[in-house]
Amino acid sequence: MSRLGDLLHLERTRRKMSAKAVAKLAGVSEKYLLEVEQGTRIIQDDQARRILSKMGMEQQTDAMFTLEDIAVTVDLQSAVTKERLPKQRKEAEDPKPRAEGSIWLDALKGVLQHVPIYNAVMKETGSRLLPVNQGKIEGVSAEKVFYFMAPDNRMRGYRVHQGDLVLIVPTQSVEDGKIMLLDTEFGKQLYMIKVLPRYQLLLQRFDSQSESEVAAMADVRIIGKAVRLEAEL
Repeated sequence: MSRLGDLLHLERTRRKMSAKAVAKLAGVSEKYLLEVEQGTRIIQDDQARRILSKMGMEQQTDAMFTLEDIAVTVDLQSAVTKERLPKQRKEAEDPKPRAEGSIWLDALKGVLQHVPIYNAVMKETGSRLLPVNQGKIEGVSAEKVFYFMAPDNRMRGYRVHQGDLVLIVPTQSVEDGKIMLLDTEFGKQLYMIKVLPRYQLLLQRFDSQSESEVAAMADVRIIGKAVRLEAEL
């Protein structure tokens, strides 16, 4: 199935509506609707939204999110599979009846955040959607985290290549053995940090060979800690 097909099927079955009834309301053929649900026909976001509206779904989605954004965030396949279980088995697994409404709309509320992407001079170049848990991402306020785009290959020995996105959690605390984003005279740069005695740090990079420098902890301006790497294949 396609994700939008899953979404349409899930809402239709939750509302106990036949494909024929929904097709008639939406002004499409039953065959077309079933092909969309089965993933053998492509449907555009606005068409899917119109069909969902005809089913009686309230337009509660944020304008900045497409249905595809929502579908990617919610595990629709699991939800659809559960909807198709025999009634007796579903009741045994989930004895508490769910409230009427859309599970994907419920799941959307407060769980998506546009996280900005910054380059080496901290200019915003785009954003990525990330799930939010109780207003937080990676344990900190969702408004504070950001992606840093690696400007070069000087960290590829640590699997960070030019153009890769590194999710940064703001902190001013040094963590031994972590990749951290530092504010340097040459701009924002990533380093592997090793804590040394006497309040010193070993700042490490690795391109074709390992490079390092020792700096006093008091002289190092820490912006944040790298917690996630996203790379294009």
